[in-house]
Amino acid sequence: MKLIIALIQPYKLSDVKEALRSNDITKMTVTNALGCGQQAGYEEEYRGVIYEVNLLKKVRIEIAVTDEFVQKTIDAIIQGAKTGKIGDGKIFVMDLTDCIRIRTGDRGEEAIG
Repeated sequence: MKLIIALIQPYKLSDVKEALRSNDITKMTVTNALGCGQQAGYEEEYRGVIYEVNLLKKVRIEIAVTDEFVQKTIDAIIQGAKTGKIGDGKIFVMDLTDCIRIRTGDRGEEAIG
């Protein structure tokens, strides 16, 4: 089992969800996030004062998958999020040692579904 975390541009969320859905991946957690990487932010002027905006809006998607769905999930996220420009995002893949469904007490791959 793996936990896949993707940080993407907010406007690409619907494209990523569509790509995931077309690969039979429907369970995910989506969170708004702030961060910066190679983009490094930008300057904005408001009422004559210049502000440095270095934390940019991102969307964090977390998906727990069985081993057979890892590559399909990664490929779908890349397909939906890629523009070829700086700021497309990152994907992190981590080992998931256990998963427990609270309602039934199922553990492991049965809990992921």
